[in-house]
Amino acid sequence: DEKEHEEQLRWILELLKKEKLYTKFSKYEFWIPKVQFLGHVIDNQGIHVDPTKIESVKDWESPKSPTEIRKFLGLAGYYRRFIERLSKVSKPMTKLIQRKVEFEWGDKQEAAFQLLKQKLCSAPTLALPEGSEDFIVYCDASNKGLGVVLMQREKVISYASRQLKNHEKTYTTHDLELGAVVFTLKT
Repeated sequence: DEKEHEEQLRWILELLKKEKLYTKFSKYEFWIPKVQFLGHVIDNQGIHVDPTKIESVKDWESPKSPTEIRKFLGLAGYYRRFIERLSKVSKPMTKLIQRKVEFEWGDKQEAAFQLLKQKLCSAPTLALPEGSEDFIVYCDASNKGLGVVLMQREKVISYASRQLKNHEKTYTTHDLELGAVVFTLKT
């Protein structure tokens, strides 16, 4: 909404003036419909993965070493808020980057790699939060990991997930569900 944007901009500029903070307006752009920022594109639809950053994922070859897996998972981790169940999908690959685990790329790892590539290349648009009301948090736990979805008015704001730590694998269902709530609050 342009009127609301104008009011917020005026409020910010008045606050800067009140605090005696000055700026060069020639360094700023106002009323632009789209911004590219740190691998993301932000527009009136929401937050998108920057297509220029993801273009290389389409041609990414299967990792041949733990270092190559780390590089790929690093990129996927950067965009984790766009990928539902990232930790579950990436588990076959993360097992191969643990110490004292022999690198053996098999069908499970290849399937996980291809699925993760597909999820990165078709990442959803995340909604921008509007105000501070109507948020819904869904959290869940399984014997493999914890997952969270933050939503507002039936639109996804963000995803988060992680694999269970070794000591958590012995937890009861009740404790895992409570762990999912704690993970949600920390995320």
